[in-house]
Amino acid sequence: MFRRTKIVATVGPASSSEDMLGRLIDAGVNVFRLNFSHGSADTHRDTAARIRRQAAARQKAVAILADLQGPKIRIARFADGAVMLKTGQHFTLDTTLADQAGDDARVGLDYPELANDSQPGDILLLNDGLIEMRVESVDAGRIQCVVTAGGRLSDNKGINRQGGGLSARALTEKDRDDIITAAEMDVDYLALSFPRDATDVDEARSLFRDAGGEGGVVAKIERAEAVADNDTLDGIILASDGVMVARGDLAVEIGDAELVGVQKHIIQRARALDRFVITATQMMESMINSPQPTRAEVSDVANAVLDGTDAVMLSAETAVGEYPEATVNAMARIILGAERTYQTYPGGAQRLHEHFSRVDESIAMAAMYVANRLPGVRAIIAMTETGNTPQLMSRMRSGMPIFAFTPHPRTQRRVAIYRGVETIAFDSASLPHDRVNQEAVATLQRQGLVQDGDTIIITKGDYVSAHGGTNALKIVTVGDVIR
Repeated sequence: MFRRTKIVATVGPASSSEDMLGRLIDAGVNVFRLNFSHGSADTHRDTAARIRRQAAARQKAVAILADLQGPKIRIARFADGAVMLKTGQHFTLDTTLADQAGDDARVGLDYPELANDSQPGDILLLNDGLIEMRVESVDAGRIQCVVTAGGRLSDNKGINRQGGGLSARALTEKDRDDIITAAEMDVDYLALSFPRDATDVDEARSLFRDAGGEGGVVAKIERAEAVADNDTLDGIILASDGVMVARGDLAVEIGDAELVGVQKHIIQRARALDRFVITATQMMESMINSPQPTRAEVSDVANAVLDGTDAVMLSAETAVGEYPEATVNAMARIILGAERTYQTYPGGAQRLHEHFSRVDESIAMAAMYVANRLPGVRAIIAMTETGNTPQLMSRMRSGMPIFAFTPHPRTQRRVAIYRGVETIAFDSASLPHDRVNQEAVATLQRQGLVQDGDTIIITKGDYVSAHGGTNALKIVTVGDVIR
C-alpha cells in the first residue's frame, strides 16, 4: 500500500552513524531533522553529508530540515545540583544572580528581560510545565514567586509564561550564525522557532536568502501569540512554506485542554492556505525506552494522519532513544493503518466554491477532482520544475499517488515532505516533445506502479524549465499509444 503521510526523524547520538541513517531511510524516513540546539556546525555538516550519501546509495530523495534553537528562555544552574521545590514555598528568579549560584530559594536566569515581562499574578511554567509558580512581586530584577505546583528542578530548564507574551525576539545571534551554516549546507528546509507573527518569518527568510540558502522556511507554531487570533496564524502560515505544530512549548503556553483543538485548527488552516504541516512532539515518546508504542500513542499518530497532516515527527525517540529503527517501523505501520480508514472518506474537500487566481492552481485542482471521480485512475504524473504543482495537488484529500517528475535534485528533496507525493527523476527536456508523455507512463510501468488498462492523469507546461508554467492536463490509458 502506498504510504501518503511522511515521517520526519531527528538525528542524534542514537541515529547519526552511517549504518543507522541508512536503516532509517529503509524503514521509511523522508526527512531528517538536525536540531541546532545541540551540536556544532561541523557536526551538522558531517551528519548532512552522511544522510546524502546514504540517500544517494538508495536512489531516494530525502530532505534535510535544520531546526534553529530560537529564544529558549532558561534558568541558570544550581551550586549543588538539582533542588526539590515544595508547593507553597517562596522561590526567586533572580536576573542578578551568578550563573552557578542557585539553591532551593533562588536561581539565576539567562534572559534578563523576564523581569520586565513579568507582573504580579502571572503564572510561570518551568521544565515543560511540570513546575508552576505565581509571580508575587518584581523588584530590581528579582521575580518573587510562590510555587503552586512543586517538583524537582535542575540546571538550565526552560521557562514559559502561561498565555505567552514574552518579548523575546524569534531570532537570536546564535540563530543568525546558524542560518549561515544551514545555507552553506544547502539544507532543504529551515525551521524557525518561536515566531510571533509573519514579520519574524519574513526576517528569517531574508537572512537565509542573503546567506545563499534556497530551501523553504518552516514556522514552528509554539507561542500563544501565534494562535491568539486567526489573522496572526494565517499570516504566519502564508509567510512560510510550511508550519510545524510544536506541541511541547505550545501546550505549556495555551494549556493541555486547548491543544487538541488548536492542533486540528492549524492543520486545517495550513491545508486551506496551500502550505504543508508537520505534527511534532512526543508522538511515540514511550519508545525512547520501549520497543512498542502505547495505545494512546497509536491513536495520537493516527488522528494526526486522519486530520490531514503532511508529516509526523520523531524527536528524542530517534535522537537518543534505544529503538530508533523500531520506532520508525512502528510509525510507518500506524500511518498505513490510519490511511486505510482515510481513503474511505467520500471524495474529500474539492474547493468547489473557490476561485483560483493562477493557471497552475486551476490545473492542479482539476486533476485532483478528476482523480477522485473518474473510475480507473491509478496515478497522477505532475511534471514539475519547482514542485509547486504537486504541492497544490497534495492539499486535497485523495488516496491517489501523485508522482512528481522532475530532473532537479533540489526539487526532488523539496517534495519529500508533501503528503501523497513521491518523486521520480525525469528529464523531459532530453526527449522529443511527442515522446514525453509516453516515456513518463512507461517509467511508471517499468517500476511496476501501473499496468495496462490503468488510467493516468498527466499535468505539465508547454515550456520546459518555466517556473509556475503548468497549463495542461491530459488523461491517458496505459498500453495505448500516447502523445
